[in-house]
Amino acid sequence: QVQLVESGGGLVQPGGSLRLSCVASGNIFNLNAMAWFRQTPGDDRELVAQITSNGGIYYDASVKGRFTISRNSAKDTVYLQMHSLKPEDTAVYYCQATLLGSDYSYYWGQGTQVTVSS
Repeated sequence: QVQLVESGGGLVQPGGSLRLSCVASGNIFNLNAMAWFRQTPGDDRELVAQITSNGGIYYDASVKGRFTISRNSAKDTVYLQMHSLKPEDTAVYYCQATLLGSDYSYYWGQGTQVTVSS
């Protein structure tokens, strides 16, 4: 089993910054990609950023240039550094881990609330 624990969410003013963290634990020998998704009420969960085990990075166009995804050397922790935050960034942010064994397996964290408001 794999557990993902997010932290770092909170209330921030427009233009401010916040850093989210997600730590993976358990059976993570085959941990591959990690990603951040976000979801607001009534909307589908959307991919914000992803980082693969070899360092490949993807950003959604809405956050490119403002957010940075990174990973520690042990590859069990993923970060999302958010700058120039906008009210439309308000959402519950979820960490996702992809494990590759005989096939792909996906795990989710509990989510952390990010609210951007003055």
